[in-house]
Amino acid sequence: MTVLVVGSVAYDSVKTPVASRETSLGGSAMYFSIGISRFAPVSVVAVVGEDFQDEHVDAMSSCGVDVSGLRRVTGSTFRWAGEYYGADLNARDTLDTQLNVFADFSPNISAEQRQCPYLFLANIDPELQFDVLQQMEQRPQLVALDSMNFWIDSKRDALDKIVSSADVLFMDEGETRDYAQEGNLVLAARRIMAMGPGVVVVKRGAHGVLVFNRADMDDDMFSVPAYPLDHVVDPTGAGDTFASGFVGYIAATGDTSPAGYRRAAVLGSVMGSFCVQGFSSDRVRKLRMQDIEDRFRAFTRLTSFAPLDDGEHIVPLDRQRQARRKKDRV
Repeated sequence: MTVLVVGSVAYDSVKTPVASRETSLGGSAMYFSIGISRFAPVSVVAVVGEDFQDEHVDAMSSCGVDVSGLRRVTGSTFRWAGEYYGADLNARDTLDTQLNVFADFSPNISAEQRQCPYLFLANIDPELQFDVLQQMEQRPQLVALDSMNFWIDSKRDALDKIVSSADVLFMDEGETRDYAQEGNLVLAARRIMAMGPGVVVVKRGAHGVLVFNRADMDDDMFSVPAYPLDHVVDPTGAGDTFASGFVGYIAATGDTSPAGYRRAAVLGSVMGSFCVQGFSSDRVRKLRMQDIEDRFRAFTRLTSFAPLDDGEHIVPLDRQRQARRKKDRV
């Protein structure tokens, strides 16, 4: 089923301890659309400037991304520059941000795009996110959205409005606490779910993700670690690539059960782990389905352990009694 993504397509200049790259293809909509193209048809709505190179349009369309909604206007493309540091590249400094044509971005959804059954609202102004949702011919089967501290601080009312209309919300750990105005992460997620979203995905960078699901009015919590890698090149876009795997699984299977969301979170982590192994979408564009499935199975081995059967104890009862008797004698 076709997925519509509305967000940014940009040029990034990135420096890490490993290497650096200038004028690299970036933007939330780019990362998401290329990632999800492995699982479902995807159509992108974004704006770029007259400096945007044809080869980068081709890079997206060659992955099967519908770029008919990628509008080129007079001016320069949105540009971002940043530097990552730290042992796990989990810290970064933004060196430069030039919104350029993105500052006046006003998403215009085509008649065909308005019928898409799955919608991902990437990190843009919440007023624009809500406007896109209002343009849809009917409410999509799944509305997923990403946001950040800038909108929490500057457009809280508008953000509340679109969050209450979403099914899935993606935020990082600090944003979740700030938005809910609650220091405890579990209570913060519950407070957000009470606003409307049935699922809150808390991104924790190198520490993986936590998924909170208001399933049958009972909390369903699921933790997925980040996949251990011996070589990380560039973390830029990992969150949007995670979202591409998460939404991609739902779009491909239609499974919105708690078990389905758990698998979606694992597939998202799989895609994010590939993203950080190269600059831009270099590694993700080269992925084969076999690569994805092999790493999905590796996640299973990473987190698998023998459960306690009914009536089974971690320590057999006779040994527990022996330990108590020894303690009493002492």
